[in-house]
Amino acid sequence: MAGGWARDGAEHEQMDATVNDALERARRSMPKGESREFCDECGEPIPKARREAVPGVQHCIGCQVELEKDAQAAEIYNRRGSKDSQLR
Repeated sequence: MAGGWARDGAEHEQMDATVNDALERARRSMPKGESREFCDECGEPIPKARREAVPGVQHCIGCQVELEKDAQAAEIYNRRGSKDSQLR
């Protein structure tokens, strides 16, 4: 069901592309390499259990939460131009 000038199936293609973009961003943000002993942001020690559970971790939990909040705030709008997402 396409509306206006859109071709049939355009809505599903847009939804699929949005999901694929989110997956790609999540994959790129996954830590890689060796875990740090101290947080890159605040310098506090990163617990050994966290370093073992998340290989390549670079931030303590508190700093990671803040970084994720900032990233989420920047991702409010759909970059593909959906009118619905722009009306929020």
